[in-house]
Amino acid sequence: MVRPMLTPEERERGRQLGAALRAVRGPRSMVEVAAVSGVAIETLRKIETGRIVTPAFFTVVALARALAVPLEALASAEQQTLTAVS
Repeated sequence: MVRPMLTPEERERGRQLGAALRAVRGPRSMVEVAAVSGVAIETLRKIETGRIVTPAFFTVVALARALAVPLEALASAEQQTLTAVS
């Protein structure tokens, strides 16, 4: 099965999600967040840098739980970049 190409808007949404996750992660290391979430560190790195613009839903859920941020906040990343959550 061939995956259809992403639109520029979909790519931008993915970049914004990555930026939001990076902002929420704050001073915590990628290693720490990856360990708590169960998501591979390389996957987290790719999401944060925009190389994975359409991460799996359950990956986003695991990261949101590990970062103690509601999914709704990450969904609104399209509208604005999140500020770090303490």
